[in-house]
Amino acid sequence: MSVFLQFGAGKIGRSLCGALFARAGYEVVFVDVDTRVIRALNAEGRYRVVVKDEIPDEFWVENVRGVDAADTDAVVAEIARADMAATAVGAGALEALIEPLSRGLAARDGRPIDILLCENLRNAADFVRERLTEDRSVGLIETSIGKMVPIMPDDVVKEDPTLVWAEAYNRIVADRQGFVLPPPDVEGLVTRDNFKAYVDRKLFVHNLGHAACAYLGFLEGHDLIWQAMESDTPRETALGAMRESGRALLSTYRDEWTEDEMEGHILDLARRFRNRALGDSVYRVGRDLPRKLAPDDRLFGALRFQIAAGVEPVNTMRAVAAALRFRATDESGEMFPSDAEVAAFIEKEGDRAALAKYAGLDTEGADRELADRILKGD
Repeated sequence: MSVFLQFGAGKIGRSLCGALFARAGYEVVFVDVDTRVIRALNAEGRYRVVVKDEIPDEFWVENVRGVDAADTDAVVAEIARADMAATAVGAGALEALIEPLSRGLAARDGRPIDILLCENLRNAADFVRERLTEDRSVGLIETSIGKMVPIMPDDVVKEDPTLVWAEAYNRIVADRQGFVLPPPDVEGLVTRDNFKAYVDRKLFVHNLGHAACAYLGFLEGHDLIWQAMESDTPRETALGAMRESGRALLSTYRDEWTEDEMEGHILDLARRFRNRALGDSVYRVGRDLPRKLAPDDRLFGALRFQIAAGVEPVNTMRAVAAALRFRATDESGEMFPSDAEVAAFIEKEGDRAALAKYAGLDTEGADRELADRILKGD
């Protein structure tokens, strides 16, 4: 039986990567720092996925086991024998994988292996390859992950640490050019040659629309994303911003999608945002303003992309203006630390200075008109 090695036994690792490859007939081996999850996986040899969507469902993922990430020798041995691997550890934890990966790849004696990088990190393949001391015959494959996972209550997690909730969407879009072996026949693993188009679609449609909903929803006093999506202004602004990016994508990548396919994708995202079972909060989706206002991220990256394609970014500018007013708090009434810093900066220096500092706009030069339009709400 083929072995699939999954670094990260979190929600994406279990509900998406592990589930897809187990269903395709692989033995799935999870590597994680959470020893409680690892012990439970080894005790049961399976785990349950509960689908929280319009049509509720649940299923068992069978033939799985776990390895403690702290046992480096065991991790190296699993890398040496695996047929394919994936990471879903979070961009900040990728660095910790480099040493065992290098040792494990060396132990393969030149046998090739492909590794799916299921991280929210642009150029993840370059990040990993630059740090590997042993990278012979390894495919480092970037992916676009659009799956959203519901918030799980603490008591549910404590009762069964391997249980995972998930929405029905179950797809990994992967860069076909990154494979060194033929891509495996796994339902839900979709490979694309022009992968950049799908990275841009994820960031400038999905992430932009989600953020727009959060920021406009906050201004209307909503706590949850589904509540915002049932309100006219947040919903129509989010849809409008996604469609602005959709038009820019169709113009830039002319052979990837039809107009109907793009509109279907946008409407499906809107349906998924309305999923009450996700329990996603305006706070969680909108937080970390310095990152989300950055020049190449979901707001200004999309804005620049739309303008370059000749698209009028009316709704996207409204989302940006709303982001400057975002002051959402967590359950304890505290703002996310970096959001509090942005709010304090705006209070002292003003919105125009914030556009320069966080979005990199030349607000008194080349970008003055764009800044004016954002701040005036045009």
